[in-house]
Amino acid sequence: MIRITTKSKKNASPSVPLKIQASAAPPVTAAAAKAQASAPRPVVAEPARAQASAPKPVTAEPVKAPAPRTNRVSLELVQPGARQVFVAGSFNEWKPERTPLLHRGNGCWVGDLAVGAGRHEYLFVVDGQWLPDPNAKESVENPFGGKNSVLMVSA
Repeated sequence: MIRITTKSKKNASPSVPLKIQASAAPPVTAAAAKAQASAPRPVVAEPARAQASAPKPVTAEPVKAPAPRTNRVSLELVQPGARQVFVAGSFNEWKPERTPLLHRGNGCWVGDLAVGAGRHEYLFVVDGQWLPDPNAKESVENPFGGKNSVLMVSA
């Protein structure tokens, strides 16, 4: 029984208990209870929990090969009257515009290159003409009927 009290200014009588009855539900049979228990229940999402205490999975990083060491190499060409000098070779994919040489005066052109260890072939490009290095210690035939200069760089 639930007791509800109300006060009214007009009628100041003592509270009267009220009886409230719940509506009667039909009785549940054993078969109905079993069917209800085996019925699929709706999935209710659980609130997100902080996972600070859970260890993070370990992922393997790919092993990186050490970067090849580069060496500084200085090439010099004396070519009086030249307006532009480049060097092209296996170290810059034979693209002369990647490696211009600087004019130091008196026809002396110098290039300071970062070159990996190994054997490299190269040519100077003087005002558009491809020329071998007259100071190279070694040269080899190239497929165009000329000679490429060889540069050996140790590790």
